[in-house]
Amino acid sequence: MLLGAVADDFTGATDLAGMLVKHGMRTVQMIDVPSEAAPEDVDAVVVALKTRNIAPESAVAQSVAALRWLERAGARQFFFKYCSTFDSTPRGNIGPVAEAMLAALAADFSIACPSFPANGRTVYKGHLFVGDRLLSESGMSKHPLTPMTESDLVRVLQQQARGRVGLVDHVTVVRGAEGVARRFAELRSEGVNLAIVDALSEDDLDSIGAACAGLKLVTGGSAVAGTLPRNFLRSGLLQQRSAADSLREAGGARAVIAGSCSEATQAQVAAMRAHGPSFRVDPIALDEGRDVVGDAVAWAAPLMTRAPVLIYATADAASVRSVQARLGAERAGTLVERALSDIARSLVDRGVGRLIVAGGETAGAVVHSLGIKGLRIGREIDSGVPWTFAFGGEGGCRPLALALKSGNFGTPDFFLKAWDALG
Repeated sequence: MLLGAVADDFTGATDLAGMLVKHGMRTVQMIDVPSEAAPEDVDAVVVALKTRNIAPESAVAQSVAALRWLERAGARQFFFKYCSTFDSTPRGNIGPVAEAMLAALAADFSIACPSFPANGRTVYKGHLFVGDRLLSESGMSKHPLTPMTESDLVRVLQQQARGRVGLVDHVTVVRGAEGVARRFAELRSEGVNLAIVDALSEDDLDSIGAACAGLKLVTGGSAVAGTLPRNFLRSGLLQQRSAADSLREAGGARAVIAGSCSEATQAQVAAMRAHGPSFRVDPIALDEGRDVVGDAVAWAAPLMTRAPVLIYATADAASVRSVQARLGAERAGTLVERALSDIARSLVDRGVGRLIVAGGETAGAVVHSLGIKGLRIGREIDSGVPWTFAFGGEGGCRPLALALKSGNFGTPDFFLKAWDALG
């Protein structure tokens, strides 16, 4: 193993693993801190945790445990993956986890680079943009769990971190890898532990990635991680491969489970509803004790053999606020996650062999419900979202292709075109 990564949610882990496969690294995604040995035929392993929205102390403990497992497996470099919109709160968990991983590795410096230009996420003067809008003016400002109301990432990360946070600005980045590396050295000499790095383009990311060759730990989004395989290629540790994304053939019925309420997923749900059968999971009905799971499965069973079915809890921001005001945000989220994961498990038991799950929290719940231990990473559907093939647990006892999609990712027709990408 060359690269060992820890991701703070399931869809983010799949995004990262897909990026590494795209750049020639045979990659598997492990679910939670593994208890077994690492697969031997891989160049990279991504450990998928569900730590983005839990208490910082728990996030740190789980992340360091995953890091220690990757160390024992022989990883040469480590990566901490979080969302390209820097999803977090003033308490964390990006800062606390990054600092804990640095300490565990006896390292004193790393970067934070969430930029993903292909998906419209860029950082300039330390400020994160979503498309042409500041993060604080984007739909992420209304996120029900991690509302991002501040765009200055140096300020955001400094609130979470104990050490000093610095900036590698775009003027430096355009000077190339050597200029970036010199800036890293300057910041280290000034006692800076973590540095936000500007990036507006793929060329910027290439320079940043090359400058990170000597860092024990790199943190950020999947786009900057996608530049790291080139360092291993240049050093001769990685062989050039053309079929890192090959997967077994998958069949069976098709279904989509959507729990995210992001603007991107709202558009994807609307597009699929216009083309096929759909069933809405109502949190209020769940709270009232109605058998929504049974109703959804009974509705889907006769339909899914003929066409992909959509089961969703996705709603607009106003509807989410209304439900949370009545039930509380935590209870509403727990009810929906449990229901969607139970539905997914029942559908797989009834013959679904190709399953798309939208939303990081929902994906985590579904994967746990199916008892899946890991995922082989295959062909990309949209930027940052590959098809995967499950192994271990109930989902791995029969062929099951999974696409775990971050709520913010994908074009409006994502659900409709995903089946074509599976082949």
